Order: sequence, then C-alpha cells, then structure tokens
Amino acid sequence: MGLLYVVPGFLGRDPWRSDDLASFGVMWSLALGQSDWWSPSLLGEPAVSAGWLPYWLGALAIQWLFFLPADLAAKVPFGLLLTLTLTSTWYGVFHLARLPGAQPVLFAFGGEAHPIDYARATADAAFLALVASLGVVMLAHETTVDAARLAFVALAFHAAARILSPFVRSHGKTVMLWSIAAFGLAWSGVPGLALALGLLAMAPILVAKGLRLGLLGAASSIPTWVWITGLATTVLAAGSAVSVGADWHPHPWSWSSWLHMEDWQRWGRLLLWFTWPTGLLALWAMWTWRRHWQSAHWFIPVTWAGLLLLLSWLDGGRDRTLLLAMPMLATLAAFSLSTLRRSVSAWLDWFSVLFFTGGALIIWVIWMAMMTGVPAQPAANVAKLAPFFTPSWQPVLFLPALLMTLGWLGVIVWRLGRHRPAIWKSLVLSASGFTLCWVLLMTLWLPLLNHGMGQVSISSRVATQIPSGQCVVVQGLSHAQIAGLLYHAELAMVRETQPDATQCHWLITVGGSPAGRTPGIDRAQWQLVERIPRLRENRETWLLYQRLP
Repeated sequence: MGLLYVVPGFLGRDPWRSDDLASFGVMWSLALGQSDWWSPSLLGEPAVSAGWLPYWLGALAIQWLFFLPADLAAKVPFGLLLTLTLTSTWYGVFHLARLPGAQPVLFAFGGEAHPIDYARATADAAFLALVASLGVVMLAHETTVDAARLAFVALAFHAAARILSPFVRSHGKTVMLWSIAAFGLAWSGVPGLALALGLLAMAPILVAKGLRLGLLGAASSIPTWVWITGLATTVLAAGSAVSVGADWHPHPWSWSSWLHMEDWQRWGRLLLWFTWPTGLLALWAMWTWRRHWQSAHWFIPVTWAGLLLLLSWLDGGRDRTLLLAMPMLATLAAFSLSTLRRSVSAWLDWFSVLFFTGGALIIWVIWMAMMTGVPAQPAANVAKLAPFFTPSWQPVLFLPALLMTLGWLGVIVWRLGRHRPAIWKSLVLSASGFTLCWVLLMTLWLPLLNHGMGQVSISSRVATQIPSGQCVVVQGLSHAQIAGLLYHAELAMVRETQPDATQCHWLITVGGSPAGRTPGIDRAQWQLVERIPRLRENRETWLLYQRLP
C-alpha cells in the first residue's frame, strides 16, 4: 500500500500550478546556475516559500539525474521524503506503543496480545490513518518546502519516541536521527519550529529528572548526555539557519483576523475535511486516554499536534502548516482503535465502502464519457471546463486503474469475511479506498488534470506566437506562471524592472479587460497581439504584447 500511495502523483504528473510549479521553477533555476544557492530565486525575485534545503535537494537531483526529465528528477528526493514520512510515523508509534502506559489491560487468565505484536499492529494502524487522511495526499506529493518539512517533523517524532523508550539501546542512532530532523527543519525555513519541538521533547525529561516525577514514564532513566546532546543540536541547528538569514517563522502572525465568527467557521471546516477521518479518531483518543496524560504515548503527540495546530491558526488557517500535525494526529487515531466499540468500527467500514466505491464509480463514468462521449452530459461538462483538451487511449494508464479497482473489490471481500481480528481492520477500508481513488485520479484522469492544473498547454500556445530566440518581458506573472513558461516554453524571460527589459520586443501579462486594456501597460510602446485564455474565455487570460517601432 505504501508503494501504491507514494508512486502515483510523482510519475507522469506535470508540476501543477501554485506552490508546486513555483518551487520547481526555483530548483530549475538553481540547477541551470541562474540563481544563487544561498538565496534561491526565480528571475531575480526570492522564492515564495523560505528555505534552502528542499530547493537544494531538487536542484541537485536535476543535475545528478540528468538522464531524466528535469521535472521527474526533481521529484525523486521528494518521493524519498514522503517514504521517510510514512516510515518515521510507523517507527515512532511502534516505540510509543511498547511503553508500559500504552499497553492494553492484562487479562486475568492470560491471552492478551504480546507487547511487540501490539506495538506493530498499532504502528500499522497509524500508517493506515496517515494514508487515509484527506488533506495529506496532494500536499505530500508536491515538490515543495512543505513536503520536506512534513518529512522532518515525522523524523523528529520518531527520534523523540526513541529517546523516551526504555527498550532502545542504541542512543547514538537516536541522537543522529534527531540531529538530521533538527537541521532539516531549520534549513527548510522553520528554525523556530525545530527549537519549539526540541523543547517539547526535552523539557519533560528535564522535569522528570530534576523533580523525580513520573512524567513520561521512564524519562528519568534516560542518560543525561542523550537529552543534552539533543537539545544542544537543536539550538545549533536553529542558530545556524538564523545566522545565514532564515526567519524564526516564515509567515507573519496576526490575531486580529481571528476575532470574526466567519474565520472560526472557516477554520472549523478546514479541520474537518483536511483531517478526515483521522482528526475525529484523534479527538476520541485524547478523551479516552486522558487519565494517562503523563505517559509519552499521550503527551508527545498531543503537545506536538497542539503546537502545530496553534501555528496553523496563527498563520491564518494555512493548510500547509496544518499538514505538519498529521503524523501526530495519525498516532492518536491509532491509539483510539483499541477503545472503539464494534458498532462504531462497523459504521466506519460501511461508510468507507459506500463512499469510496461511489467515488471510484464517478471517476470511471467520467473517464468513459471522455473516451466515448457516453454519457453525454459528463462529456459535455468536460469539454466545457477543459477546452483544447483531446482525450486519448493510453493502456499504460488504463491497466493500473483496472487492477487497482479489482484489488479494491478483493479488499471488500476480505473485510467482510471471517479472519483473525486485528486492531487496524477498521482503517483498512478507509486507507485502501482512498488509495484507490488517488490511483484512479493519477491514471485515468491524469491527462485531464495535467491539462487543467498544469501549464504545458498555455505555455506551448504562448511559445508558438513568439519567434525563436526573442526575449520576453514578464509583468504581473506569478512564480508558477513564470516557471511554466521557462520550463515548458523555453523562453528567454526578464522582469520589467531589470535593465535588459528595454532590449526585449515582447511582453506577457495576465488579466485585463475584454478590450485588452491592462493597467501599467504603456500603449505608446506596446501593441496587443494576442489574447490567450488559459482554459475558458471568462477565466484567466494571458495577454501578449509586441513593442511598437
């Protein structure tokens, strides 16, 4: 399931609009030597998302994997980072579930689960909960700073669980993992978050050792050099990033915008759909395990998730900050399964069967409409929403979709059968159904989504209007739009504020009235040549100007 979840979304998918394409444009500029490695930028303007390490990883992958297309090469390290996210979450939950406070109640006459078997099953449940989370899949498959931050947060969570586990003997490996996570976060643009997570992980150990409290179980038995080294490494990582220009937090915080009821409602809707169904299970776990608040399996995920939820709230409800809390919410969701009633588990199963089967059916029907024109209404809707798109039969995309659908039917049959009970069975259908829909979207709908959310189509249409070798001035274009033109259209571009702009005979901007009157365009110097709609005429339109003699 890990392979089926990670690989689709990296293979065959073009960089899509917004942060995904903008970040790739910065990596592409670094790889070509058009940007300074210590100040990643695009056409001289700093990158939208702060951080060095993710851009370096993408640029180095483009240079080293020169035999691959640049956009595919840039995805390789981020595919490994997503694998690191899933793996670190599994191992973090495994170590926490082995703690005495997390173990199930012993039966009077024996027969309870073995501690290691229980820990593995709980870790499997956390893996499935993270895969089944609605808001994770798209952001985690992007080549962005946020995807890298997610991986390093999960790695830090794994290291913190190892530090607090009395069964771990290799403390050197623990310190190494924590150091990688701390430096990864700091050099991904969030040194303040690295320091905050370090304090949350190390401060309870200091309290337990100094006051001889039972906080976090065996925290007082942890060697002193382990937590001192971890805390010192965190401070060093944060300080090194700040010393070369990183902000403690890359986004301005504002309390005033959160005093209105509509902002709270929007925040509540984001929490509900982004964390579904993991968020609800996490809330249940917080309540049912509340008497074990001193145990690390409750304290660490709750405090870390609370900090990240607060940061997302201060960021104005950014889903990309909320993304970082998902490994901890998945951990809490896994610990909730042992306390769920059988009726609730059955309700989750039936909801997953109906919801994801219906979603897969809709994807198949619309694909059939694109291919054959039947049913007529979905085919007409696709033609209206995505003009200039010509569907084509591609067996390499059809066969994985068919096999995945048959596999989904097999999972349903398995779940309805009588098998040895497992704690993670309630999440099998949710994770499998979500993976099914994700694979279908990344196979059957991939050409359509690339056309609608990528910029290959609009960039190629712009390139056909400009003679080869001519430079182009860009005005008012976002980083994603500029990156699409640089990579897909291979245009020589400069910003209007750069000195070379006076030597260019073409100008591209976005917007304007139907008459082509765009603010900031000197009509005495530029003549409108072409209006190029990205998709539909009443939506985003690109304007191409030529310099007057």
